Amino acid sequence: MAFKEFDVFVIGTGTAGKSVAKSCIAEGMSVAIADNREFGGTCANRGCDPKKVLVGLTEILDRSQKMLGHGITKMPEFSWEELQNFKKTFVDAVPAATEKDLKKLGIEMYHQSPKFLDKNTLSVEGKTVKAKKIVIATGNKALELKIPGAEHLKISDDFLSLEKLPETMLFIGAGYIGMEFAHIAARCGVKVTLVDAKPRPLTNFDEAMVKHIVTASEEIGIDFIFNAKAASVEKLQKNYRLTANQEGKEISVKAEMIFNTAGRIPSIEDLDLEKGNVAFTKKGISVNEKLQNTTNESVFACGDVSDSKGLPLTPLSSQEARVVTSQLLDKQEKEEAIYPPQPSVVFTLPNLASVGLSEKEAREKGYEIIVEEKLVPKWFNAKRINAKIYAYKTIVDKKTGLILGAHLVGPEASEIINMFVMAICGKLTCENLKKMIFAYPTWGNDIKGMV
Repeated sequence: MAFKEFDVFVIGTGTAGKSVAKSCIAEGMSVAIADNREFGGTCANRGCDPKKVLVGLTEILDRSQKMLGHGITKMPEFSWEELQNFKKTFVDAVPAATEKDLKKLGIEMYHQSPKFLDKNTLSVEGKTVKAKKIVIATGNKALELKIPGAEHLKISDDFLSLEKLPETMLFIGAGYIGMEFAHIAARCGVKVTLVDAKPRPLTNFDEAMVKHIVTASEEIGIDFIFNAKAASVEKLQKNYRLTANQEGKEISVKAEMIFNTAGRIPSIEDLDLEKGNVAFTKKGISVNEKLQNTTNESVFACGDVSDSKGLPLTPLSSQEARVVTSQLLDKQEKEEAIYPPQPSVVFTLPNLASVGLSEKEAREKGYEIIVEEKLVPKWFNAKRINAKIYAYKTIVDKKTGLILGAHLVGPEASEIINMFVMAICGKLTCENLKKMIFAYPTWGNDIKGMV
């Protein structure tokens, strides 16, 4: 029986996978691509893009609330149904448009997760295919909570497609997904509870800045339960009951909907990696600096599924896709994975944003540092919109004056952090920044007061 053979077989149709497939087909290679979900990947279909559309409404509600009595006389009315319909205009066309684009280019498509049969052979849709190179770009998926009643839990996909909001919600996990969704729901009138096994939310971010986010969350009615490990979920007549172990005691909380936002893991369980001699870890596909698998030289991985130094962020997926493409194409110049400072943002309101080293990391690396940490609600930009929480922490190398890290909380922290990215990547000293003329009064201008 004849096998189909390809130069490159890509598994995953998100940002990274599409980019590799398109670049390779443009160079005359035979290319196939597969996905076991709708084409287009997580970010465009069920991740950052639709989430940010929902956040857009809450930004209006938040701004109106802050200006109530200062020009706003009553809060605006809103429709969750209309908001969801608006969100659909961004996501509904993505799968079909992606497939049309790939088909036009001559890329063969499969709608199933392939399984490795050996190092260069896959089984997909009941067919056996061979490929000289295989690129894994399957992204991440929700971590399953292995507790009794877990089948009653909803995940982020479900939240983003809710037709109507319940009166109460509970999130298991106070990472960035749980916190962002909690803020959306709470500002739309839902009574929200967040439960986390750790002593605080957002443990990857600066603790001092996170305290401000906790304050802002509690002010909009969000309840936190920390040091509580989920034990079971039980369906009641109207609600669901979560039972958790909190410091040796059993506690329970009820809500109409309970969401598992405990984290995300590499989506690799369907690939039969062992049969392909593909090494992997809990963080994803094991790769070297070329993003090539450490045990199967025919396999590469990029995006969230690679166990690389890149954060699970869409811009990093694009960067890694370029590295993989350079390895696959018959060209002399081969790129290796280099990771510049990677900004990370939590789209709560206010935003939480970070780039570069934390204070602890800077000290551990032996830097003599200047740390500036302030809460500045009286700065003009915050005061003019009546924002009570606007804070920053900057870490500067005392010897060189270079910025090592920046950690922000504020209405536009997600934008200001990009200024710090450019300053760090451009090796601008604090003195360089202070000498620059920025438009005033703008949020970007505030960077000069933070260093």
